[in-house]
Amino acid sequence: MASTTDLYLADELLTDEERRVRDLLHEFCAREVTPIINDYWERAEFPFELVPKIAELGLAGGVIQGHGCPGMSATAAGLVSMEWARADGSIGTFFGVHSNLAMQSIDMLGSEEQKDRWLEPMARLEKIGAFGLTEPEHGSDAVMLETSARRDGADWVLDGRKRWIGNASIADAVLIWARRADGDVGGFIVEKGTPGFDARVMTGKTALRAVWQADITLDGVRVPDSNRLPGCETFRDVARVLTLTRYTVAWRALGVALAAFEHALAYAKEREQFGNTLASYQLVQDKLSRMAAEITAMQLLCLRLSALQEDGRLTAEMASLAKMNHAAKARAVVADARDILGGNGILLENHVARHHADMEAVFTFEGTDSIQSLIVGRALTGVSAIAPRRP
Repeated sequence: MASTTDLYLADELLTDEERRVRDLLHEFCAREVTPIINDYWERAEFPFELVPKIAELGLAGGVIQGHGCPGMSATAAGLVSMEWARADGSIGTFFGVHSNLAMQSIDMLGSEEQKDRWLEPMARLEKIGAFGLTEPEHGSDAVMLETSARRDGADWVLDGRKRWIGNASIADAVLIWARRADGDVGGFIVEKGTPGFDARVMTGKTALRAVWQADITLDGVRVPDSNRLPGCETFRDVARVLTLTRYTVAWRALGVALAAFEHALAYAKEREQFGNTLASYQLVQDKLSRMAAEITAMQLLCLRLSALQEDGRLTAEMASLAKMNHAAKARAVVADARDILGGNGILLENHVARHHADMEAVFTFEGTDSIQSLIVGRALTGVSAIAPRRP
């Protein structure tokens, strides 16, 4: 018999190892994350106590082969992103920035020496990574970034600002993307404690409150050429990393939707109004049925997307289509879940409120809904509708 969150028996499409990875993390989150995360989220504090426990799972590095990384399948990596999000978006962001963005940037674009130096300690979470692309004036148009990198002897000197950089205030290695004198974009590993580098935790967030994101100032930051990523010659190389990680964001949206649906279904079965459980009313059943339909479609699309990634056929428009679709659908599922819980839906103790707030961040980060739509539209029409910079 199908479960309420696997109506098309998608579990049968997974390997034993993929199920093991999923179940390992699911059980960890139920035991270690869910019981404590609301308090950290409300106080906007990062749960450092979880870091060594997360390290013991041996999941950091995802699909990366060698260097102490697990070398898991693309589907297993997607399931990891799903389960983190199913438990909590903040911890999912911490892990995703470290494992997907920072580590994969080094693996894809770094030298062998850089991989040897960083990836193994990062896989053990002895060293934490961050990914510094977004700037105060450049979010969706990140390609226009203004942070500069100029050569000075054997070093590079970085100047500029970054914003919304997860983990930056605690990271040992921050990947900074900057424009060189030739106009192209390069990648640089800025190590913790480098003079001129300042990362200040952003406050006032209404989503992902338990992960620290930072405003970064780079004032004459001197980086040795050995910390330049040799595989990054243009922004296209940065975009390759973003495409590779964007498919995991579709899995994250699925995770948030699953969590909200599960909480709403359990609540509807227990909560009585007018002498009957909410689950007995047609309006509630209709909502639950439509939520289940969206989740089922999201599951199948994620599995296909991961298969395409596994055999090297993932394209930017494929990743963008999934992110666009799943973020919008998950946002609607979470909103329906909050509605089913009524007034209790805005209480953190029922968990849906946290997912409802965090989903707003998922809807926007790693490319807004509009930008994803334009990437897909460009592939469909052969015409780019993304406006160029005006003179």
